[in-house]
Amino acid sequence: MSAVGAGVVEVDSVFASIIDFCLGCRACEPVCPGLVPYGRALEGTRAEISAQIPGRDRRRRWLLGTALGSRAIMRLVGIGTILAQAGGLTRLVPGRYRRVTRGLRSLRRRGESTVGTVTGSGDSGIAGLLAGCVQDEWFRPVNLAAVRLLALAGYRVTVPERQTCCGALAAHDGKAKAATRYEERNVDAFGGADVLVATAAGCSAHLAGYRWPGHSPRVMDVTVTVAEAIQDGRLPRSSRSRGEIAIQDPCHLRHAQRVIAEPRIILESAGYTVVEIDEVALCCGAAGIYTVLQPEASEQLGNQKADQIRSVGVTRVASANPGCEMQLRSHLGEEYEIRHPIEWYLDALTEEALV
Repeated sequence: MSAVGAGVVEVDSVFASIIDFCLGCRACEPVCPGLVPYGRALEGTRAEISAQIPGRDRRRRWLLGTALGSRAIMRLVGIGTILAQAGGLTRLVPGRYRRVTRGLRSLRRRGESTVGTVTGSGDSGIAGLLAGCVQDEWFRPVNLAAVRLLALAGYRVTVPERQTCCGALAAHDGKAKAATRYEERNVDAFGGADVLVATAAGCSAHLAGYRWPGHSPRVMDVTVTVAEAIQDGRLPRSSRSRGEIAIQDPCHLRHAQRVIAEPRIILESAGYTVVEIDEVALCCGAAGIYTVLQPEASEQLGNQKADQIRSVGVTRVASANPGCEMQLRSHLGEEYEIRHPIEWYLDALTEEALV
C-alpha cells in the first residue's frame, strides 16, 4: 500500500480488487502497536488506483464528485424517494440497491431543512453544524434534534448555506480531488465557528482531518458535544426509567475517533439502561457505499449484527451513523425502532417537559 500510495508501484486488477474488499472500518488502528493511520493510507492507495485505472468507476466518480456536493441534486433525489415511498415503488429498485432503500426512513413529515438556521444565545460559543449531503435529506430529524440541543446547551448554532458534503465518501473511494474541493468549501463556510459539529459518525471522523489555514474550530461528533453539556449541567438528565436499549457502535465513531462513552452517557441520561451487543464492535457492513459495491460481504456482516441485536431481546436500538442505521433497519425489520442517541434523548426530555 505504501509503495502504491507513493506512486512507486503500478496497480493491477488483482491489487485493486483486494483493496476494494476492505471495509475501511479502521478497527485495526486502535490495536496497532505502531499507531499506523491505516484509514488515511487506504484513502491514498485508492486515490492512486483511481488515477491509474480512471475508467473503472465513472458512475461513482459522478456520484461522489458531483451529486453529493449539489444540494439541488440531493433535493431532487429526496423528492423522488418520497414519491417512491408513497407509491410503494421501492420494491421495484434493482437487487443490489433494494436493501439500501429498505433501510431508509420514511421521509414524510420530516420537517423543514436545517440549512440556513441561526439560533441560540452563544453563551457557550458558536457551533457550526454540518448539515450533510445525506443527513439533511434522509435523516433530517437528527439534525433538527442537534440544533435544538446545541441551542439549549448555550451555543449560537449556525448551519451555513454555503457548506457542502464533508467529502468522506469521496475520500474513502479514492476521489481525492473531489474530497479536497468539498473540504476547501467547508473550511470557508465554517471558519468563524468555535466548534464544528457533525451528526453522522463518518462525517465527524473525516472533518477531524481538515486542514485549516487560520483559526481551527474544535471538530466534534454531536454525541461528544451533547454528552459534555450533560456532564457539566448545561443539559438536564431524565429522572424516569425507560427500560433497555441496545447500542451499536459505528466504526468511525468507536475506532476512528475513540468515542465510546459519550453515546452511552446520552442514553443513560435519557433514562435508558444500555444493553451491549458486541464488545469488540465489529462492522455492520454498511461502510459507506460498501453495501452496493460488495453486496455479499455486506449482507453477511449485516446479518451477523442483526443476530447480535436479536440475541439480547431488545427492540429499541441506538446508532449514531446513517449508514449503520439503514443497514440495521434493512436486516432487522419494522418491529425494531432504530434512532440516533440524541433523538432518544431529546424525546425523553420533551416527554418530561424538561425542554
